[in-house]
Amino acid sequence: KAYSDASELYPVERRARHVERDGFRISELQISPAQVVPWHFHNHIQDTFYVLAGRISVHLQSPKEAIALGPGEVFSVPAGRPHLVRNVGEGSATFLVLQGIGEYDYVPMQTGDDGQ
Repeated sequence: KAYSDASELYPVERRARHVERDGFRISELQISPAQVVPWHFHNHIQDTFYVLAGRISVHLQSPKEAIALGPGEVFSVPAGRPHLVRNVGEGSATFLVLQGIGEYDYVPMQTGDDGQ
């Protein structure tokens, strides 16, 4: 099942929407070391992660890999590629998620793999 709003599907310390227009949006997420953005993919849009504070790891499937990011670093996940975001720092991690261009959807996945 695809969701048009994933904000209620997983807990975060803080969530803010900075920009939203047809086919594009910028959100800011803050997650604790115990929180993750669970496995999911988007059918039509790319996720671009830009870290503001802390450290995150973007875990990917097809092929399986993990990308570590710190402040000022950026990484993009193309549409259709499953990914999970984990805080790998000592404290909270804050990052921007640029999503577009196209219709937003969030498709959760059950993988049994928590990205550890």
